[in-house]
Amino acid sequence: MASSLTASQEEASKARLPLSYRDGCSALLVKLNASRRENGYMPWHSEHERHAYEKCQYDDYVRRMKELSKQKLAASE
Repeated sequence: MASSLTASQEEASKARLPLSYRDGCSALLVKLNASRRENGYMPWHSEHERHAYEKCQYDDYVRRMKELSKQKLAASE
């Protein structure tokens, strides 16, 4: 079940993403890394891409923590 934020296996391999970074936000990371390479890693050129990637990572973290708390609550009952 791939979302629009998930890069395909082919795209991730082409972008040389490590396996640990191939998560639900991998498509945003591919764009961020491409922007960084194009602009010589100058941080002010890739601010929007970095913010979008970090927001996706945070939203994923919050979602996982909510699922964990639901599981803990269900286990305690």
